[in-house]
Amino acid sequence: MNIVLIILLLLVAIVISIGIGYTVAKTKINHTLTISHQTATDITNQAATDAEQLKKNALVEARDESQRYQQRIESELQERRSEVKAQEDRLVSRESVLDRKDASLQKREEVISNKETKLDHQRQSVNDKQKRAEELVAEREDKLIEVANLSREDARNRILSETKESLVAERAVMIKDSEERATAEADKRAKNLVVSAIQRSAADMVAETTVSVVTLPNDDMKGRIIGREGRNIRALETVTGIDLIIDDTPEAVVLSGFDPVRREIAKNTLEKLIADGRIHPARIEEMVEKSRKEMDEHIREVGEQTIFDLGIHNMHPDLVKTVGRMNYRTSYGQNVLVHSIEVAKLTGLLAAELGEDVTLAKRAGLLHDIGKAIDHEVDGSHVELGVELTTKYKERPVVINSIASHHGDVEPDSVIAVLVAAADSISAARPGARSESLENYVQRLQQLEAIANEFNGVEKSYAIQAGREVRVIVEPAAVSDIEATVLARDIRNQIETDLDYPGHIKVTVIRESRAIEYAK
Repeated sequence: MNIVLIILLLLVAIVISIGIGYTVAKTKINHTLTISHQTATDITNQAATDAEQLKKNALVEARDESQRYQQRIESELQERRSEVKAQEDRLVSRESVLDRKDASLQKREEVISNKETKLDHQRQSVNDKQKRAEELVAEREDKLIEVANLSREDARNRILSETKESLVAERAVMIKDSEERATAEADKRAKNLVVSAIQRSAADMVAETTVSVVTLPNDDMKGRIIGREGRNIRALETVTGIDLIIDDTPEAVVLSGFDPVRREIAKNTLEKLIADGRIHPARIEEMVEKSRKEMDEHIREVGEQTIFDLGIHNMHPDLVKTVGRMNYRTSYGQNVLVHSIEVAKLTGLLAAELGEDVTLAKRAGLLHDIGKAIDHEVDGSHVELGVELTTKYKERPVVINSIASHHGDVEPDSVIAVLVAAADSISAARPGARSESLENYVQRLQQLEAIANEFNGVEKSYAIQAGREVRVIVEPAAVSDIEATVLARDIRNQIETDLDYPGHIKVTVIRESRAIEYAK
């Protein structure tokens, strides 16, 4: 009984435990469900809040994007309006030009119409005189027949003979008067054309110099340019061929040299060295080489800008670069490029008045002195070199003939060639346009360098100190120290024989050997 009772109690206890467990579990599940429902509600509310925030952000971004797009559209519309306005301005300008041309054509038509009217009147007058002469001949013929008892044939022959002599004399007078009027009118027309062209192409008179000034940040920079024992200034003068004058002038260094290209290279080099702050022989050589490359690029850009400004196209690139080199060449003190541009404009204006090809005339005027850009490098006159150069680059025959004939060496084959010669004379004849002394000075310095370059072993030579010194750089492998002394004496003797010059000329022969290795 006890065992059964215990078992029953255990069963009851188990049932009670199960009930309690079920109740607890149910309670936990209900609590979990409540929490889950609350969490889901919170998540839903948060999602709604986030969605509302995203919606607001999207609206703000859309509004910003709309404003940006509207601004971009307005900017593009403004640019379009500006382009349209510029096109309208160009059209208005072109219309004004056309109106002027139309007025000029109308004036020419009026002149031609007046001349035709005069010719008609003169023709009518001649016809009237001829009829009157025939009537007089008939009257005189009848009278002669009555008085002299001549036959009609004899009277007719006598009257015709007398009338013929009278008409010949009168016609000769008329022809002479017409020729004189035509000559006077042609001279007047030619003078008007030349005066108009000169006035429309009035150019500044520029005096070429042989010095350039470089501004220094302070006077202490002069000592750095000179360097220890003068090594920097010697290196700069040696590689550029330009004389550096460092005197008491505050914050300035003067560069002296007759070659504008070398002087400009030296100036750019010195400015780069001053800006960089590192001034020593190796850096100087590096900067000089960089400046030479920049100068080549600048010369090409000057040539391209020149032909663009003149409206000339389809020119060989090498010829364009040669045009740019004329900017660093002078003729009797006159800048050759400025002179050539002036001649091109004058030729174009004259050609426009005469109905010739304006673009071709400008091309011939620009290239008429192209040989001067290389005449110090190649033997021959600038006319011969210009003809050879333009022939090489297949320029038109009119241009080549204009170059060959602008100094009267050959006969001009076209009106443009004559206009080029006339424009060249006009440009060169302006007061102050040319200076004889500077040309002779530059020629003497070039001859001085040419004499030194003729000797074997000479690598480079530079005339400096206004022609009072020539520095000759020789190849160390070809000339020894003893031979350098002999070479200096030989150059001195040759200079004394070939040149006329005031004072003394110092000949300095420089021989330098370098050994360079790179550690890796």
